[in-house]
Amino acid sequence: MRATFPLGRVAGVRIGVHWSVLLIFALITWVLAHSRFPQVEPGRAEALYWVTGLGTALLFFGSLLAHELAHAIVARRNGVLVEDITLWLLGGLARLKSEASEPGAELRIAGVGPLVSLLLGVAFGLSSWLVHLLGAPRLLVEAAAWLAVINVLLALFNTIPAAPLDGGRLLRALLWRRSGDRLRAAVRATVVGRAFGWLLVVGGVLLFLTARAFDGLWLALVGWFLLTAATAEGRQAQIRSTLAGVPVRRAMTEHPVTAPAGLTVGQLLADPRYRYRHSAFPAVGAAGDAAGLITLERAQQVHADRWETTAVGDVMLPLSEVVTAGPDDPLADLLPRMEPGAEHRVLVLEDGRAVGIVSPSDIGRTLNWLMPPQQQPRTW
Repeated sequence: MRATFPLGRVAGVRIGVHWSVLLIFALITWVLAHSRFPQVEPGRAEALYWVTGLGTALLFFGSLLAHELAHAIVARRNGVLVEDITLWLLGGLARLKSEASEPGAELRIAGVGPLVSLLLGVAFGLSSWLVHLLGAPRLLVEAAAWLAVINVLLALFNTIPAAPLDGGRLLRALLWRRSGDRLRAAVRATVVGRAFGWLLVVGGVLLFLTARAFDGLWLALVGWFLLTAATAEGRQAQIRSTLAGVPVRRAMTEHPVTAPAGLTVGQLLADPRYRYRHSAFPAVGAAGDAAGLITLERAQQVHADRWETTAVGDVMLPLSEVVTAGPDDPLADLLPRMEPGAEHRVLVLEDGRAVGIVSPSDIGRTLNWLMPPQQQPRTW
């Protein structure tokens, strides 16, 4: 699940939203402003209903962000690096650069999200009660009560033992603890997730066809998102299982062509070594140590009249922002950290020097070699 719109960083973690958030955000605001609030306190100005609905929806998505940040914080405390957080239709998704080293850490990381949502539900419930005692406007009381209920429901929904929900992570951790096999546990959790997704899709469609209830379509949509996410997670688990024990050096392109950081953009674009075979190259300093990653796209974004005065080092992606690995690191651990696009190539470093580079196509070739044709993933 990739973010459609970036929002910035919180505690060093990239935050973004998927396009589906716009759908649920608009729906929540409309239902509250058009239906719930007018029923609770009729006779108010319509603009007041919409402003209160908008504020309530924003607080709800703040609650989702708190849920995911809790995952991120506990993950860091357990030695798991966090790539980013994406808010989407069913809540949020914290993407991790690595995985928990033992089942107990997995349980803590997965369990803290629903716990935070439950605590927020209690806090909003107490707030609703207190503002009611203080004689606050009924709209404010109702907004706090709605946030209390929705956070409790979010906590309960996320504990359903089906991947990719937090309950699926909890199930995976319990299966891992029982069997000792993390990858097999992940596959079983995604099977449960797919089954639950199909249950929601079929149940929602039947509800719509038999009772003409539009809630059935909403239920089917939720099931479809779960099914899609569980399928993707299952594919990743299958790939990780296949790549278990394979080092990075088995997949990397060795001895990559490097670009000196002092080279001008004009020289880079004119040199046939950089123009015809690859789209990304390790950038190296004067001593030959890796300094970053330069892509042809970044170089071509420089205006032509600045090609001879702009160095590769001025436009490269610095090493601190590049995904790196050692040649003997597990190849499977790179999967959560890789993304499509030339800027997301993985540099393989040894003693500070670039000894290889890994792209999704490199992993695809490795999978084609390791897996029988009928088991190979359709896309990578």
